[in-house]
Amino acid sequence: QREDLYLQIIESSLCYAIASASVAEIDDINILQASLLAMHRAVQRLSTKPEFIYVDGLYCPRWRFASLALVKGDSRISAIAAASILAKVSRDREMIKLDAKYPDYGFAQHKGYPTLLHMQRLQKFGPCGIHRKSFKPVADWEQLSTIEVLTVQTD
Repeated sequence: QREDLYLQIIESSLCYAIASASVAEIDDINILQASLLAMHRAVQRLSTKPEFIYVDGLYCPRWRFASLALVKGDSRISAIAAASILAKVSRDREMIKLDAKYPDYGFAQHKGYPTLLHMQRLQKFGPCGIHRKSFKPVADWEQLSTIEVLTVQTD
């Protein structure tokens, strides 16, 4: 259903832009700041300068545009709902591509969300190049992997 809406939104929008932040940026500045950075990048890529911007969440990026942050904005403002669909479909598509590069992790199934499957694969194979070091299960795994265990057998 999102895929169908994605095409409808793209075809009927005056303009749109999709942007992201890298894993390194997320680890460096935190997930909230990286999200605000990605929003800023997306607005900079728009072919038409916006008059007003609605943002889903508690915070707007620091920019010169008139804007308003709305918690659960995707259920209140159609433009936010449309942007959410574009973001989710784009992310899902990226995760499917990454599944081909990292087939052991099941990214096409869980799309990077912390599902049971994702946690099981992370535990079994350890983190790969796209896992955020700041993601608690990855940080926990990396901490455990650096602990040396010495066992002594007695007769």
